[in-house]
Amino acid sequence: MTSTPWYVYIIQCGDQSYYTGIATDVNRRFKEHDSQGRLCARYLRGRLPLTLVHSIEVVDRVAALQLEYRIKQLPRYKKIQLIKGELHLESAAREQVS
Repeated sequence: MTSTPWYVYIIQCGDQSYYTGIATDVNRRFKEHDSQGRLCARYLRGRLPLTLVHSIEVVDRVAALQLEYRIKQLPRYKKIQLIKGELHLESAAREQVS
């Protein structure tokens, strides 16, 4: 049985802030956020336009939660480096699960 991959994603808001979340289907989750409906994360409400700027595939939900936490702890400039591909955290998340 193959497990469904999980993703950690980063959304840039209209006010230039960043939101980090996890999902098994990033496109579906982004549409939920962008619709501003009841499934939209509270932080993202009223912060349009939203732009999906980064996503990382990880092996399972635990790894996704761990990586999400690590990204949320980063200062803004490190998040920008991650988005630009200058900082790599996903390999550490995969190693933790092994």
